[in-house]
Amino acid sequence: MSNSGTNRGKKNATKDVMPKPTAAEMEIFKLLWVLGSATAKQVHEAGAKERPELAYASVLRMLQVMHSKGLLNRDESQRAHVYSAVEAQDDLQTNLVKDLIHKAFSGSAKALVLAALRTHVSKEERAEIQKFLHGDEE
Repeated sequence: MSNSGTNRGKKNATKDVMPKPTAAEMEIFKLLWVLGSATAKQVHEAGAKERPELAYASVLRMLQVMHSKGLLNRDESQRAHVYSAVEAQDDLQTNLVKDLIHKAFSGSAKALVLAALRTHVSKEERAEIQKFLHGDEE
């Protein structure tokens, strides 16, 4: 019985940490998180709505590379292979934030939050954060 590649998306046994996705790979993740499991054609169609110049061949190659890196699962039971993220969106984002905190903020979540609050938060978002911190979340 041959290995159809469906298990190749699993974490590498010699590494406990999944490789960090590139910016282009994050764009594919964003599409897959909305679509769930999807074929290359479905991912391409979704991506082309935002970026009409996006080539199908580029999407297919990116999916193949991400699968070979262990970032995606691939179901080869159908003629058109179906791809899905190995990690859920929340899990991947949490791992990326932990890595960022460790590498760029000397392990301080407070420093990360303060940096984000200084530059990347609108007045509406700031009000929402304040409500959350005061326990007024609905």
